[in-house]
Amino acid sequence: MATVGNSKSIYYIGVDDRDIDLFESQYIVPNGIAYNSYVILDEKIAVMDTVDVRGQQQWEENLVKTLDEKKPDYLVVSHLEPDHAGSISRFLELYPDAKLVGNAKTFAMLPQFLENAGNISEEKIITVKEGDTLSLGEHTLQFFMAPMVHWPEVMVTYEQKEKVLFSADGFGKFGTLDTDEDWACEARRYYFNICGKYGAPVAALLRKAATLDISVICPLHGPILSENLEYYIGKYQTWSSYQPEDEGVLIAYASIHGNTKKAAEKLAELLEAKGAKKVVLSDLAREDMAEVIEDAFRYDKMVVAAASYDGGVFPCMESFLAHLKSKAYQKRTVGVLENGSWAPSAARVMKEYLSGMKDVTVVEPVVTIRSTMKEEDVTAIEALADAILS
Repeated sequence: MATVGNSKSIYYIGVDDRDIDLFESQYIVPNGIAYNSYVILDEKIAVMDTVDVRGQQQWEENLVKTLDEKKPDYLVVSHLEPDHAGSISRFLELYPDAKLVGNAKTFAMLPQFLENAGNISEEKIITVKEGDTLSLGEHTLQFFMAPMVHWPEVMVTYEQKEKVLFSADGFGKFGTLDTDEDWACEARRYYFNICGKYGAPVAALLRKAATLDISVICPLHGPILSENLEYYIGKYQTWSSYQPEDEGVLIAYASIHGNTKKAAEKLAELLEAKGAKKVVLSDLAREDMAEVIEDAFRYDKMVVAAASYDGGVFPCMESFLAHLKSKAYQKRTVGVLENGSWAPSAARVMKEYLSGMKDVTVVEPVVTIRSTMKEEDVTAIEALADAILS
């Protein structure tokens, strides 16, 4: 098995899942997902997390091959979500003498996921708290609590000798390890859809990480990061503070018969003519919702355009706004465009959602079109474009 970075003692034993269709049963993963797990070989041997049961057989083969008839002393459990803790039971069957390392919240939650957790004796458990260390010989593990990044029991582990941060779900990314694609795009989509609500806890963890001399970051999903760490950490600092990453306008539209789409396209045309650095058009009825959420956080401005529906707003727009609110969307400028044939209601609902979001400025005018776009509507849409760019 491959070692981590230039290490001769830390091995990668994770598994690529290329068959999964939806991660967490909601996120499209066209290039699959990696379940990462690691082994540190020393006088004492530590396994760093397990994998989803979907990859258990391959993970077990990787583990046994790497250990080469040795037996591990510890299993460090940084996160109990099943995509990482799904093979703990199998690990304990294989190595009943090994000890589980976790924090108090880990072991309080463990019985929810492990049927035989009650049979694990106190002697088989090592409960660690903030800053505690565990010596493996030449390697020393130091533990830092990371509650709500993005579960309450999460912790990260810093290996002091080789300066490796085992970052749990931090710095994670969709896609298998052999996927050839830009890190930021799928890492951004992963971050905002999974950890986006928890900016403050992520920022707190970054402050802890800033006190450490880190050479390698080993996340539980996505590639091992060993070069240009300032870039990756910088992205996380931007994302966790909810600051826009790029100048641009996302136009997220929900159109029933195509008329609202035409208005959104006209707005995009006008914005580009007026010098907008980037304009992204997204059809909420057809595009990956998680990717549109990603773009909403990426750019500093957004316009929501939707048809009225059943006295409210077209459902895919309501779903989009509910997602944004749940992920703590904030610090943005937003424009509103509605369509309604006899009783326009979409703007009212969209503004209600936006009013519940922190530091979101809704610009005037709010544009109302009735069914098809007319010449006077183009004038109003141009005024909206000016307001968004001002």
